[in-house]
Amino acid sequence: MSQIDTAISPVIENFQSKFMLDTNIPLSLARNVSFQNGLSNPVSPNSTVHESLIDKINKKIENKETWFSLEFFPPKTVNGASNLISKLEFLGSGKPLFCDITWHPAGDPASDKPTSSMKIANVMLNYCLLETMLHITCYGQTRESMKQYLDKAKSIGVRNLLALRGDPAVGTEWQYQQNGFNYATDLVKFIRENYGDYFVICVAGYPHGHPDSNSYEEDLMHLKEKVDAGADFIITQLFFKAETFLKYVDDCRRIGIACPIIPGILPIQSYDSLRHICKLSKLEVPQNIVNAMEKIKGNDEAIRIYGIEQAVKLCKDLMQAGVLGVHFYTLNRDVAVTEILRILELWNKDTEPRRLPWKSKQLCSYSRPDEDVRPIFWSIRPKSYVCRTSDWDQFPNGRWGNSSAPSFGDLKDYHIFYSKINTKDCLAQWGSELNDETDVWNVFASFVSGRPNKNGVKITSFPWCEEGLASETSLLTDELERLNTQGILTINSQPSVNGAPSSDPVVGWGSSDGYVYQKAYLEFFISKSFLPFLLQSLEKYPRVIYHIINRSGDINLTNCTLLNPNAVTWGVFPGKEIVQPTVVDPVSFMSWKDEAFNIWTDFWGKLYEPNSSSKRLLENISNNYLLVNIVDNEFQKESCIWSILNEMLELKAKN
Repeated sequence: MSQIDTAISPVIENFQSKFMLDTNIPLSLARNVSFQNGLSNPVSPNSTVHESLIDKINKKIENKETWFSLEFFPPKTVNGASNLISKLEFLGSGKPLFCDITWHPAGDPASDKPTSSMKIANVMLNYCLLETMLHITCYGQTRESMKQYLDKAKSIGVRNLLALRGDPAVGTEWQYQQNGFNYATDLVKFIRENYGDYFVICVAGYPHGHPDSNSYEEDLMHLKEKVDAGADFIITQLFFKAETFLKYVDDCRRIGIACPIIPGILPIQSYDSLRHICKLSKLEVPQNIVNAMEKIKGNDEAIRIYGIEQAVKLCKDLMQAGVLGVHFYTLNRDVAVTEILRILELWNKDTEPRRLPWKSKQLCSYSRPDEDVRPIFWSIRPKSYVCRTSDWDQFPNGRWGNSSAPSFGDLKDYHIFYSKINTKDCLAQWGSELNDETDVWNVFASFVSGRPNKNGVKITSFPWCEEGLASETSLLTDELERLNTQGILTINSQPSVNGAPSSDPVVGWGSSDGYVYQKAYLEFFISKSFLPFLLQSLEKYPRVIYHIINRSGDINLTNCTLLNPNAVTWGVFPGKEIVQPTVVDPVSFMSWKDEAFNIWTDFWGKLYEPNSSSKRLLENISNNYLLVNIVDNEFQKESCIWSILNEMLELKAKN
């Protein structure tokens, strides 16, 4: 036992005796309690009404609004998947109406591998919060295997499918499958027979005719069969002239196909990729494009510029003819598509108001559409929270409920996100060498202040914070910076708010006709040496709720009721119940503390060599610091949290 442990042991025993706490209760609950049907998940009268993708498309058409959508394919490596997620997050900021991910039977597309189509669709939908469409091919599949694929897609929240026949394996010929899937029409029928209208179904259209079809007219009739079987809309294969698409739409309308038809656009990004794609699609490239490409085929930048110009002209010609939506085959590249969208003024720059404090955009996952309550601890790591709750059957709605700490899952899929971390950049920001604890303190201080670190590098990412600082942190910056430089390492905070308009650009959320409230909250790490002085200071503030715990759980001190969460954010809106989207739940805190402490060693610590002094320092902090959260219930007054911590610092300085 260290000298610090020896000094604080009587303090802990006295605290537990005073409050008669059984510290094993919350740890047990955190591991074992789970949602029970109908108990911890009351149904709110304000449930979200699901708006299907086809409804969104039809609404755009009715209102004559333009839109765009994007297609991606699953990468072959985990690093490639991580890079794709970065692109999805960036391109998602332009607000595509939907995105889709292709399906490659040879790549184990329905598995849980980070590179599978199903996993990418899951990430796209539940983590990047994008309306997602999953491609699925049927050739060579049994009805049983297809049912398994569709059930899995449904289980992760996918509601949109692009139904395709698919091609035989390389080196084999297409053969008719008795009682099997031979055409996309068979798949559309199967989906409708087994799932009704649950899925929105898209099918492919071929402006030049399908390469395996006997004629253009025959292919049109096959397309009509797919639509008559239940397809909701069509996306076309690539083409090079606007008149090709416009004629195709006219021909479809002539034979009674009335559903939306969206043009598929391929921005030319390299000479070889264009030749390869056209070979696979059995398309002929117009001679004027061939001639232009031949002149610049050795100049990548010139090809990129030409590809942008060609795509912009094609889209403008389509839009002038009345086309409202365009679908881009991105080839998993973002630069050219982004530039095209900006030139066309399709890229949406408007900042979308927060629907909830912890939700930066409308949640598209239909498996958890009504979720509106979360513990505040994960507000800084929303992807982690979604990952750890992905197996829940129900999500809290209306209220968090008593004893409602669910069985939080592990972070088995979370490596998809952090594997994209650039070690060199992180070391430049967080320190290539950490000599002592003050080096660590200064990293925290630089992050919250926005000031460059001692090497002149601005810290733009942080181990405990997935998406940067919240706007409301700006109201606390000076105090947070001061505390961090003194060893109070803050990872989560919010100011008190007493009836601010919900439209407030800093603290507002929800519809614009309400008022929002929140209690001051601070979560931080401190050395165990601070503990007796913190407890002494806290005694003066009976309206404050706190929870103090170490990595092992041997120290577990709180003055709150163990089974009752404390609402720290709420809103009042006309015609609705009071909304309480953020809580401090003591049982959930037990699960969060494991994650929070592990970040020291499993994330930050992994940047350094195994036996380095920097790695040992972070391990020592993880093992000897405490994680503390404090809630000031007096939201009508100026927060007392700063006074509590100032007094703690003064008491320690005197001793």
